[in-house]
Amino acid sequence: MFRRAWIPGEAQRLLVLVHGFAEHSGRYEDLGAWFARRGCVVHAFDQQGHGRSDGQRGYVDRFNEFLDDLASFLELAKSEHPGLPTYVVGHSMGGLISAAFAQRRQPLLAGLVLSGPLLHPGDEIGGVKRALARAASRLLPRFQLSQPIDGATLSTDPQVGVLYAADPLVFSTITLSLGRELLDAADRTVSGGADIRVPTLMLHGGDDRLCLPSGTEALRQQVVTSGSEMEIYPGLRHEIFNEPEHEKIFERVLGWFEAREEAAA
Repeated sequence: MFRRAWIPGEAQRLLVLVHGFAEHSGRYEDLGAWFARRGCVVHAFDQQGHGRSDGQRGYVDRFNEFLDDLASFLELAKSEHPGLPTYVVGHSMGGLISAAFAQRRQPLLAGLVLSGPLLHPGDEIGGVKRALARAASRLLPRFQLSQPIDGATLSTDPQVGVLYAADPLVFSTITLSLGRELLDAADRTVSGGADIRVPTLMLHGGDDRLCLPSGTEALRQQVVTSGSEMEIYPGLRHEIFNEPEHEKIFERVLGWFEAREEAAA
């Protein structure tokens, strides 16, 4: 799997970034550089079937493969920066993977940050396609459905959508197997949120049509770990880290990191 990192001169904490569906870690250059300038070492990888990593585009056999990949990468990053408070930051599908990882694997983390997690898929993903994925995926797991994402749903900044559409590493199909696995994982993760034992910061754009804020709100009702918080940003869309207000959101996340470390001291 392809990996990248943003490493400061002196690191105060470690962030492992988990990107969303059909994209790749290279779309997080601004985030990685911003946090690195503030003492965070940031590691990211292209998930299997995404970006520059191996695998059929938009395919996974079992959702647990994503969790295994994250576990391996997290241990690698921690071995390179031992002793640092460690956080997992997941966006969209990466937010679902990160939440499920915390729920099922019970990792030792200082905290978890979820941005627009894929917990309640919106109509943009298509109800008919969701039903078809569940019905046919056992027979035709690698069959691909067209699943283009409208760039206008990503951010109130039109340039974000323009760059997304022009990115050669972004794709617009999903296999029946991945569709089924994501839907089933979302249901399990929301219903089992009480098993997330690490402090969790849940962030969501109020105008997100791809991954509905209701999923984050439902998860927040389940997560009772001390230090967990939720914030819904009215008017913002799916990629809050790519909104014009992104620096304020980065500052919110950094402040939460510092509060967790102060509480743990």
